[in-house]
Order: sequence, then C-alpha cells, then structure tokens
Amino acid sequence: MKVTASVKTCQAHISIRTFAIMTLVLLVQVNIANAAPFAYVANADVYMKSGTVSVIDTATNKVTNTVNVGSIPSGVTVKPDSKKVYVTNSSGFPDYKGTVSVIDTTSNKVTATVDVGNSPYGVAVTPDGTMVYVTNTDSNTTTVIDTATDTVKATLNVGIGPWGVAVTPDGTKVYVTNSGSDTTTVIDTATNKIINTVPVGGMPYGVAVNPDGTKVYVANSYNNSVSVIDTVTNNVTETVDVGDSPEAIASDPNGIRIYVTNYGDNSVSVIYTATNKVVATVPVGFLPRGVAVNPDGTKVYVTNEVSGTVSVIDTTTNTITDTIKVGNGPVGVAFGNFTNSNSTDKSTKTIPSGFNFLIFIAMFVLYIWKKLI
Repeated sequence: MKVTASVKTCQAHISIRTFAIMTLVLLVQVNIANAAPFAYVANADVYMKSGTVSVIDTATNKVTNTVNVGSIPSGVTVKPDSKKVYVTNSSGFPDYKGTVSVIDTTSNKVTATVDVGNSPYGVAVTPDGTMVYVTNTDSNTTTVIDTATDTVKATLNVGIGPWGVAVTPDGTKVYVTNSGSDTTTVIDTATNKIINTVPVGGMPYGVAVNPDGTKVYVANSYNNSVSVIDTVTNNVTETVDVGDSPEAIASDPNGIRIYVTNYGDNSVSVIYTATNKVVATVPVGFLPRGVAVNPDGTKVYVTNEVSGTVSVIDTTTNTITDTIKVGNGPVGVAFGNFTNSNSTDKSTKTIPSGFNFLIFIAMFVLYIWKKLI
C-alpha cells in the first residue's frame, strides 16, 4: 500500500511540475507572438547626401535605434522571417550609383552592401524570402538579389524609369511600375522573364497587391488616380480618383482598404475595395512619401519627407493618433516582427490581458511542487 501511495504521490508531483513548466513555456511563446512589430524608416537626407534608417517600436511609437546605411536611402523591405532588412540607396548627383544595404535585425548593423543599377528606389521581397527585387530608375532595369548570398542573381530590362515594385502573395509574379512609360511590367519569378506589360495611368509610382493576389493597385501621379489591375487578365478594370500627386500605396492585411499617399496635397486617400471609392481623406505631414499598414491592420504609418516625421493613423477612425520624429527626409517604411531589436532604449511589448497573473499562477504551482518533494 505504501509503495502504491508513494508511486501515486510521485506521479502527482510529476504532473504538477509538467503542468507548471508547460504553462510557462506557453506564456513565453504568447508573449513573443504578441510582441509589437518594429517599423524601419529610410531617411534620405538629400542635402547632406547621407542616409540612416530609424527603428520604431510600434508598441511605444518611439525611435529605439538609428542605423547608418548608404547615401540617400528610399525603399525598405523586410524578409518574412524578420532577420534582414533591405534598403535601397542612391548616391545622388553626379553618378547616381546605386547600392542596397542589408541590415541584420539582431544587431541592427549593415552586414552587406550589394551593387545594383543607378538610382534604385523600390524594393520588395518574395514571400519565401529567397529573392529581393530592386527597381533602378535611371538604368531602366530591375535587379534580382539572392538573399542567401546577398549577391545579384539577375538584371532585367523593364520600362522607362522603373519606380515601385510588389510581389504577389503566392510569389509567382512581380509587378514593376515604369514612371516614364506609363506602364506596369509583369515578371515571372520562376524564370525572371517579362511576361506582360500593362498600360496604366500617367507617371505610375507606387504599387501594391491585395492579400489574395487577385488585384494590383497602381498610383498614377500625373493623373491623380489609382489603376486597378486584374491579375488573371493583367488588364486595368477600374480607375479610382484620389488626391493630388499620389505616390506610395499599401493594402491592409484583409484587403478591405487601400491607403494612398498624396504628396501634392499632404494627405492620405483611403479606398474601400468593395466599391473602389475613396471613403476618407486624412491630412498628414508635409510631403507624404511612404506608407505601410501594421500586421494587424490597426495602424497606418506614413512618412512625411519635409516634416521629418511619421504620422500614425488609426484605421478605425481614420485620424492621426501619433506623430513620430525620425531622421531628415523620411521616404520608405516597412514592418517586421523582431524578438530582439538591439534597442538603445528599453522596448515595451504588448502583453495580453492577464498575462502577469497567469505567470504568477504557474510560479505558485512550481513553488507548491517544490514544497511537496
């Protein structure tokens, strides 16, 4: 009987300890999963011909780090695993020789610099994180970078003045806007060959693909409009009037709304995709250039080049809830979920309601178990 009781007691202790440890592990994983993403903002100080990237903790909307990159950075993209950030740099007059800075997000240091074409602007990464596409505005080319080696894999001739670039969610196609030829080039990622050229509006800049990959949205700066492309037929199915001189464009995670920066009237147009109508116009800072929606779709971050700020828009109310001071001439912005941002300030993470209480319960169970043995 004593032996049986002892075995049962031992089993109970093991069960209690296992429960407590598994609870702690689960809670830690929940905390990491709910960590607020970081935003990387490229600051193109044209007058000083310098360049930095501001790292923003979106839980606090504070700049936690500043990374030195190449001269006059503009585009930013983050690998899906959030381990690397790719930033396009144009050296400016007279040669406009372009590079891409590769930032390691653990250390927030540039670990590689890739030579590309002249005046690179747009940059986008494939969903599997294996390739990065860079538009070279003054070379009329698009560079393909292999992210495993951070070397150039291919260079493609596209239209005149390529500017924006976006990859479909399934990773099969890349869309490049050509600001000088009023077209959008479609690239097959399997072969890195051009498979179509779509006429759009005048001076197309920004481009975005909706989450299900059925529509592509192109901001036409000259026409003050957005072209909607059907990705099956690669034809423009609708044109939406927006603000003055639209440039950057981004979709929310659900594909319900499209956000367009209008640098001619310092505003952001909000398009409701079910009707392709502008449902709100949000005033922001002076000369808005870049735009990105955070992963949960609750906030939109807009870079204001002349103001040197980032406007934060609440997607529920379409109002500005915060303004963040960054470097001079902010242009591009992109998000990544980083568990270690190497911040110069302490970063506050978003902790689920009741998280601390659950940790207390788990620790109490462990305490009781230790008393029983």
